[in-house]
Amino acid sequence: MESGPAIFAGAAFALFGAALLVWTGARLLHRAPVAHGVGPVAAVAFTTVSGVIFLALGVWCFSRV
Repeated sequence: MESGPAIFAGAAFALFGAALLVWTGARLLHRAPVAHGVGPVAAVAFTTVSGVIFLALGVWCFSRV
């Protein structure tokens, strides 16, 4: 009963983190801006770090099941 919320949260975090990393990679391959009005290096660094953190949170939630 208690593992249901952990599975849901882990799936949400992992999907969001993976999607953010894929989206950032696609923007980089097309040489499109990742965020408007922000320096390209800062935008890529922030989105990559955020994606990795969300993936790590998803793995952490799955480890609690």
